[in-house]
Amino acid sequence: MSILRRYGFTLTVATVAFAILLGLRPLRTETIVAGYAIALTAIALAGFTRALAEATHDLSTSPFVEELLRKRVAPTRPTELIRVSRELTLASSSAGHVHERFRPLLRDIAEARLGIDLERRADVARERLGEELWNLVRADAPAPPDRQAPGLPLRRIRSLVETLERL
Repeated sequence: MSILRRYGFTLTVATVAFAILLGLRPLRTETIVAGYAIALTAIALAGFTRALAEATHDLSTSPFVEELLRKRVAPTRPTELIRVSRELTLASSSAGHVHERFRPLLRDIAEARLGIDLERRADVARERLGEELWNLVRADAPAPPDRQAPGLPLRRIRSLVETLERL
């Protein structure tokens, strides 16, 4: 049953009841007319409320419902973590990669952890970083003779990262 038919049927029932009550007059006429007016008002308010609810529902749903209906994005690893993981893998496979990409990454981390410029305060940096890490991050570190040679073993990389974490 459509909405208009439903409200039309309700209005017809109320009008027929009004006519019957006026014919029988079990109450005063003013009371019957007041009751009919209240019934018509209730029917009209119900119609307007439903129409308003449908109109606002069609325009947009609530933020709560939108969030419930939103398609979930599968959790992924942060891009920076993926990049660093890739750098670690490549550093273990190629000496050229250690010199060109991994060494500058370690150098940036060392500068950030120490809070100093490694070139200007080389003596302080060397003391705090230790010989092994300093020889890798210093500005004048020599390039490997064979860039295709194996890179740093993962144990050594772990040791270097742990040294940086202790700073």
